[in-house]
Amino acid sequence: MIRLYNTKTRGKVDFETRERGRVGMYVCGPTVYNYIHIGNARTFISFDVIRRYLMWRGFDVTFVQNVTDVDDKIIGKANEEGRSAAEVAAEYTEAFIEDMHAAGVLDPDIRPKATEEIPSMIELIQELVDGGHAYEVDGDVYFSVRSFPAYGELSGRNIDEMECGHRELRADGKGIEDRKRDPLDFALWKAAKPGEPAWDSPWGQGRPGWHIECSAMSRKYLGLPFDIHGGGGDLVFPHHENERAQSEAACGCTFANYWMHGGMLQINSEKMSKSLGNFKLLRDVLKTTDAAVLRFLMLQTHYRSPLDFSEDRLAEAGAALGRIKNAVKNLDWLLENAQDIPSPLDLRAFMERTRAAKMAFILAMDDDFNTCKALGEVFDFIADVNAQTAGKTLSLADVPPVREARDLVVDLLGVLGVDVVADDAAAEGEGEAYPPEVVALAAEVAGYDGASASEAVDALLAARTEARAAKDWARADAVRDGLTGLGFVIEDTPQGARVSYEG
Repeated sequence: MIRLYNTKTRGKVDFETRERGRVGMYVCGPTVYNYIHIGNARTFISFDVIRRYLMWRGFDVTFVQNVTDVDDKIIGKANEEGRSAAEVAAEYTEAFIEDMHAAGVLDPDIRPKATEEIPSMIELIQELVDGGHAYEVDGDVYFSVRSFPAYGELSGRNIDEMECGHRELRADGKGIEDRKRDPLDFALWKAAKPGEPAWDSPWGQGRPGWHIECSAMSRKYLGLPFDIHGGGGDLVFPHHENERAQSEAACGCTFANYWMHGGMLQINSEKMSKSLGNFKLLRDVLKTTDAAVLRFLMLQTHYRSPLDFSEDRLAEAGAALGRIKNAVKNLDWLLENAQDIPSPLDLRAFMERTRAAKMAFILAMDDDFNTCKALGEVFDFIADVNAQTAGKTLSLADVPPVREARDLVVDLLGVLGVDVVADDAAAEGEGEAYPPEVVALAAEVAGYDGASASEAVDALLAARTEARAAKDWARADAVRDGLTGLGFVIEDTPQGARVSYEG
């Protein structure tokens, strides 16, 4: 049984879906006025992992993520740059999708844009007006917060103790707060202003408020109540509190059964902000960091906990991921070089350990998607497999259970969106990462006359093998010392020499 932390109840609860075997999941998407930063990315990666795990566990997941492509920030950006709001939104929507692909985040099943869903928003607002939960003032429509007695339950706030938000001013200098019946009321529809995007409505031309967008789109594409509503912890109030209030006031039913929120990201233990000079865009980080390493760093912290991002932690994550990749490569090599000999393994115990590792991973992830513990289980499993296979030659009988163990590691990391198996292009890229000096070394010591670093390494290993067979220790040592000096590590095994590059 999967248990997850429900923000509304402030505790872990059993996860029971509305429809057996199916999950309806809505995660708030970006407001597209700029490139996303790594704090945004953490939220999207966290819910990508949750979605992937639910799919792996056999659920049919419908994942909806909106794009807010009309908003004050978009309009402000457009005015600064002398462009239309639509042009700004289109540019950064495309950039967002590119960044998500670069980070290994799956596309949503449905990605509605606010500007394409105006009719459903107007319909929902009209329901609220007709039900006495909203009112119109000079073309603006506001939600009456006190008409919904349960307001504040999601964020744990007492409505009588809340302070009104910042004071907005109209062009005529009259405060918007003065026009409301209650300072806590919030806008569902905003009357048109000169030069801003606007749509026809029963209350005149205008555009939707931010909160109504997600309510209308999630209701349209998932129905009510749907299973999971997710987002960053900064959205609990006011965005999600307002979403819940207006949605449940309109339908008289539960809006979302489970509310999930991710923890915030810090840079070197400080809040990320432009004023501190530590603001990091996702696309800038990915210029120098492999997406798998960034994901691995984020997976090492529970999605609800604060995550401290630093170059040191990024390097540590890269090293940890490298150990897993090397373990898989070692198993691949052992499998390729299995011999027709008696098995050196306790096969029954080996297979039991594989089954236990998979179950331990599931138990960790079933406990509120605890990726930190799940990774720990994978590392423990790899350590045990390494201990049982180190220095041994596999028999043909060992191949099926060892391949099962190897495939399990690959599968479990894949569930988390991390690919630990290099494809052909990646393997070529690894060879290209070898120092160019290895080609000159191969030419000098092994008579190699090509230009490929990968081929040069192969030629050097072949030359070393020939020299050792001929007892030409000086030449064999020259190959070994040359490779070692360039950052390579040579391991001699019964099946031949193996080389890895550590830089």
